[in-house]
Amino acid sequence: MERETGKVLYPCYFDKDLKRKEGRRVEKTLAIKKPDTKSIAKAASKLALKYKTEDKTHPSFWIEKSGRVVVEWDQPKESLIKKIAETMKED
Repeated sequence: MERETGKVLYPCYFDKDLKRKEGRRVEKTLAIKKPDTKSIAKAASKLALKYKTEDKTHPSFWIEKSGRVVVEWDQPKESLIKKIAETMKED
C-alpha cells in the first residue's frame, strides 16, 4: 500500500479522555477509553479494509510510542474516522 492512497490514523483520534483541541477527531459518543493500534486495526479488518500498522508517533504526542495505522481509503478521511470509530464502539 502506498502512502499517497492511505489515510493515517492515530489512537488519539478516538480517545474519550482527550478534548477536541488535544487531538480527538470523533464526537464523545463514538470515542473509547484507551484506544490503541490493535483496536484500530481490528476495526479496519472488520470493515474489510487494507491496512498496515507502523511504529510511528503523533507529532503532538511524540513521547508516547502509540503507533499508527495506515488504511487504504480514497474518500475523505473524516468518513473513514467515523466508520472506524463506530466499528470500535461496537466491540
